[in-house]
Amino acid sequence: MKNKPPGRQRLMLIQYFVPIFQWLPNYDLGLFKYDLLAGITIASLAIPQGISYANLAKIPPIIGLYSSLVPPLVYAVFGSSKHLAVGTVAACSVLIAETISGVASPVTEQHLYIGLAALGVLRLGILVDFLSHSAITGFMGGTAVLIILQQLKGMLGLKHFTQKTSLVSVVKSIFHYRNEWNLLCFLIGIVFLAFLQATRFVRKKKPKLFWVSAIGPMVVVLVGCLFAYFLNAEKHNIPIVGHLKKGVNQLSIKDLNFDSKYIGAVVKAGLVTGLIALAEGIAIARSFAIQTNEQVDGNKEMIAFGLMNIIGSLTSCYLTTGPFSKTAVNFNAGCRTAMTNVVQSICMLLVLLFLAPLFSYTPQVALAAIIISAMLALIKYKKYYHLFKTDKFDFLICMCAFLGVPFISMDMGLMISVGLSLVRALLYIARPASCKLGRIPDSNLYRDIEQYPEATAIPGLLLLKVGSPIYFANGSYIRDRILRLVRDEQHEDNSNSYELKYLLLDLGGVTSIDCTGIESLLEVRRCLENKGTKMMLVNPRIDVMDKFLNSHFMDTIGKNVVFLSYEDAIEACGSSVESS
Repeated sequence: MKNKPPGRQRLMLIQYFVPIFQWLPNYDLGLFKYDLLAGITIASLAIPQGISYANLAKIPPIIGLYSSLVPPLVYAVFGSSKHLAVGTVAACSVLIAETISGVASPVTEQHLYIGLAALGVLRLGILVDFLSHSAITGFMGGTAVLIILQQLKGMLGLKHFTQKTSLVSVVKSIFHYRNEWNLLCFLIGIVFLAFLQATRFVRKKKPKLFWVSAIGPMVVVLVGCLFAYFLNAEKHNIPIVGHLKKGVNQLSIKDLNFDSKYIGAVVKAGLVTGLIALAEGIAIARSFAIQTNEQVDGNKEMIAFGLMNIIGSLTSCYLTTGPFSKTAVNFNAGCRTAMTNVVQSICMLLVLLFLAPLFSYTPQVALAAIIISAMLALIKYKKYYHLFKTDKFDFLICMCAFLGVPFISMDMGLMISVGLSLVRALLYIARPASCKLGRIPDSNLYRDIEQYPEATAIPGLLLLKVGSPIYFANGSYIRDRILRLVRDEQHEDNSNSYELKYLLLDLGGVTSIDCTGIESLLEVRRCLENKGTKMMLVNPRIDVMDKFLNSHFMDTIGKNVVFLSYEDAIEACGSSVESS
């Protein structure tokens, strides 16, 4: 980029931060016909999902529709993925409800509640995701179980229900209000759920019929509306969504509340939902990009997600990301660019201007069936078994999130799994790998003796390889590890009438070193010299060598003990090794 003309540099900079300028100049009608079909398809999915997930967040259903108008437009400008379809997600909706309802009631203080929910998705800046795959898998599964149980309220037609989200509270509430159970409502819900699962089965068996599954939720909503309108659902005690007003998003900046007694809940909601939304959205975008041999820039995605949620929170929207279901439909529908999100927004604009009141007859049981059908797909039994067979610690992280979410709380379940992930990362850092090397017969290759039993050690000489940076967190461990291996080798050599004269330390895997690490190497050298063993270094990297020179480490040990290869070092060790 430095060799480009100034004008070209500015254009490339703009294209980097605003990706729409990369693909829009070359956009044509041939691409648009694919994007038009895909955009209409995901818009048909956005309507029932928007209403359903707004119910999960305990905010008016119309806000769920608003959230598929502005954020997709922003993502189309700043997002780098061609396939990601923007929309609301169940997990973050429940998280917002759980966190915000603790300080503002969605019933008696609805205006304040909505303002805090909008403020929560500001996320206080753009967050970097730090969730392992196993933590996400477990969290999504646990959230799915919790949401499925919560939707029994709609399936059974209950009018009263607990505001808590723990599994025990939900189950208690279901049986406590068993006198409100509505058998007709439950039968209707089972029929809707069976239909939705059948459409998913068709898509699984015949991938080309993906559209059957995509329009399934809309069919359920339309049939439910007709049923509620003509058979007077409320007369049979079947709750409906209620009034949905026409019109587009209103500015909501005046509703944002920065009162100190609420800001703690807002920060908590922002941090947790931001982490989940980023991790899920970026992972989904990358997974579909891989299928077309393309790349998704994580930095651009974080900027796009941050901007679309900041702008969305100012225009009566709540948190949006890239749901897997919508993105999969978008991909299978043949989308070519992010223009599909623009088409989705235009379709939603038409719905809000002309058709919104029609959806006010949507039965709550229809929305419950749609949510349950979507959540069943998030409980990945085969993935849990795969983690168990592959990595027991990953399985533990996954299960902590899976069980912690329904039995404790969503944020605590996530924090426990993330905490375990961090503990594991710290263990890897503090206890890095190191190994003893031997020569492969009839070759000049040196490999780990434990991995290659046929590799032979060279009498009188010990080859060790360190495979990580050396710094304050692991310097003492690496020092003790080297000295322990030296003691073991000396004991073995004494039993074979050999004397350990040289330690060759391979630093090719040491990408960096700090002052504590350098001091640890000096301590190793002093201990070895007291025992008559000389330390030699093999293949240190340039950054490490710079530290050695700047710290005068090289002046202490001498430049004559640093070598490029094992062969050079062994040759310099002298006749004692060669004769052996």
